[in-house]
Amino acid sequence: MSPMQPTAHTLRLVLGDQLDPEHPWFDVRDPGVVYVLMEVRQETDYVLHHAQKILAIFAAMRAFAAQLRAAGHRVRYVAIDDASNRQSIPANLAALMAHYGAQRLQYQDPDEWRLDQQLRQWGATQAFATEAVDSAHFYTRRGELAEFFRGRPQWLMEHFYRHMRKRHQILLVADGTPEGGQWNYDHDNRQPWPGDPPPPPDARPVHDHSALWATIQAAGVDSFGQPQADVLRWPLHRAEALACLDRFIADGLPYFGRYEDAMSTRSPRLFHSQLSFALNTKMLRPQEVVQRALSAYDAGTAPLAAVEGFVRQILGWREYVRGIYWAHMPDYAARNALGHDTPLPAWFWTGDTHMRCLHHAIGQSLQDAYAHHIQRLMVIGNFALLAGLDPAAVHRWYLGVYIDAFEWVELPNTVGMSQFADGGLLATKPYVSSAAYIDRMSDYCQGCRYDRKQKTGARACPYNALYWDFFARHQDTLGRNRRLDMVYRQLGKLPAAQLQALRTHAQHLRGRLDTL
Repeated sequence: MSPMQPTAHTLRLVLGDQLDPEHPWFDVRDPGVVYVLMEVRQETDYVLHHAQKILAIFAAMRAFAAQLRAAGHRVRYVAIDDASNRQSIPANLAALMAHYGAQRLQYQDPDEWRLDQQLRQWGATQAFATEAVDSAHFYTRRGELAEFFRGRPQWLMEHFYRHMRKRHQILLVADGTPEGGQWNYDHDNRQPWPGDPPPPPDARPVHDHSALWATIQAAGVDSFGQPQADVLRWPLHRAEALACLDRFIADGLPYFGRYEDAMSTRSPRLFHSQLSFALNTKMLRPQEVVQRALSAYDAGTAPLAAVEGFVRQILGWREYVRGIYWAHMPDYAARNALGHDTPLPAWFWTGDTHMRCLHHAIGQSLQDAYAHHIQRLMVIGNFALLAGLDPAAVHRWYLGVYIDAFEWVELPNTVGMSQFADGGLLATKPYVSSAAYIDRMSDYCQGCRYDRKQKTGARACPYNALYWDFFARHQDTLGRNRRLDMVYRQLGKLPAAQLQALRTHAQHLRGRLDTL
């Protein structure tokens, strides 16, 4: 830091998931304001992250800093290897406030509870003024979902989603009823992909950030997964993100709904948008993404079921899980309603399992820092829940491995939706299945070492015995759930010897997860 650096009256902190060049902050250029971005071990090390996640966020932050400078704003960028980098957000801020002689620190509300608490508690002890402002990104306020569901024992997303549709006049006809006569087209969006139509080509940009990756490694940052530093395929600024949105609306959205639950070894994404990284780092705004989908429907280039399904993920689910997160933190992260405590198998870090579905879904996650929602929920999460894996360990893995995973969106999806560890606050039933569902929705079972039809024995698919054992083990907790009446009727009809064989085999499987 040069002693000749001009002073500033205000520092404004920009976090790595706040890369929105259209935030109101940037409407006015003020030479007395310095925007601060920093690469710190505090953020790389709080959980073990995928290499691409660290690399893409750092590269996007550097691109954003350059964009701000080009627009005439003052920027102080603290790189991971800067000698003056104290590797902590508060420590760096304290030094920079003193250096610039600033009287005020501003920051946008962090989306993660730990950062929000850290900045608020640290700011309260400082002599200078601190102010948190809204990120101007979401449809809802942090506490809005809790207000909406106050007094209700279960917070059903469908109720909130319909409220949001009405509030924002989205896919409604003149009398306020839903377009097409239905609120939800889920039943139309559950088809396996037969191989045609072909998925659109990957139109994402290609970046060579080998030099930045070398810097990250030299700084001693730990990670896992493939960095792909010389062919990094993620948008790193708003213009690239908008181009990705354009391609999805034109080429992916028309088929998205029909095949949104499908999985295939022939295509890692099928017709999914892969926009969540750009959305969650705020390069894109949810309102503009929703509007583009609605415009496609109005133009007749995308069917209603596809548009409704896509809009529901953003207007409904994304806002809903954020509200769940802020209403129930910090205790939500420790929830474990089913008492599961088994460590993750070693192949969560390698993909080296004989179960073809998990080998592909985890292998793809390690390779690309990406898997779509059904791979996350009904392959990886399904197995984790059936096998009784520790939900906190599952949460940390999901938070680390996926490039779009920030705790506000990942934690409720993992602890609530995937692992049912919140006891049913978020999901009305556990999302588990035997091999039959995976076989119906994918080609994973073809060529697998295990037989999807066998329930016990050396070649039996592990999902089958684990499925029935899961419901037997948790009958006291789950047996009164009306949505599981059919499951427990089927369980009750199993001959005692058959059920015992299933449970014995499941216990054997759970005792040797590393070798499956």
